[in-house]
Amino acid sequence: MTDLHRLQAFELDVLKEVGNIGAGNAATALSKLLDKPVDMAVPKVSLLPFEEVAELVGGSEQIVIAIFLRVEGDAPGNMFYIIQEQSVNRMLKQLLSIDHQEGDTYSEMELSALCEIGNILAGSYLSSLADFTRLLMFPSVPAVAHDMAGAILSYGLMQYGEMGDSALLIETQFQEECHSLKGHFFLIPDPDSFRKIFKALGVGSDD
Repeated sequence: MTDLHRLQAFELDVLKEVGNIGAGNAATALSKLLDKPVDMAVPKVSLLPFEEVAELVGGSEQIVIAIFLRVEGDAPGNMFYIIQEQSVNRMLKQLLSIDHQEGDTYSEMELSALCEIGNILAGSYLSSLADFTRLLMFPSVPAVAHDMAGAILSYGLMQYGEMGDSALLIETQFQEECHSLKGHFFLIPDPDSFRKIFKALGVGSDD
C-alpha cells in the first residue's frame, strides 16, 4: 500500500507538474471545443486516503454530478470528476450557454456535454501522466451519474472491486472571463498501481 505519510516533497512536486501540464492541455482542448477562451488555474494537487474522497465533496449524502471512467493499461485504476449541482449549473451556463433551471432533471444533451468535458479532462491528465511515466494508460468510455457522492463511489467499488487506499486529487478550476468554476478530479489507482507509477517516475519506495 502507498503510505501517504512517507511521500517526499519530490514525489508531490512530480504529481503537481503532471497536474499543471494536464490543466494546460485541457484548457487548450476545451477552448477548441467551445470556440471561446477557457483558462484553467494552476491546480492544487494532493494525495489523500480513499475514505476522505466523499467528505471532500460535501459528504456521502451530497448530491453531485460525477463523470466516472476506468483507467486501463499498465497502471489501472478509476477516475472520478465530481462537481456539486450548483457548480454544474454555473458551468452549463458560463461554458456552454445552457440555462439549466434549478430542480429540473438534467437533459440528455446537458449530461452529454458534461460527460465530454470530463472526457477531455481525463484524457489530458492521463496523457500527461503517461508522458511522465512512459506507462501505457488510457481511459474507458466515460459514464455520467447524478446521485449522492457515497452512492457513486460505491458503484465504482461494485464495478471494479477493491480500490487502492489512496487517491490523487487534482482540484480543477476553470476561469472563463470573470468567473471561476471548481471541481474535484480524483485518480484512484488499483492497489498496486501507485507503486508502478512512482517506480516509473524513478521514485523509490520501500515495500
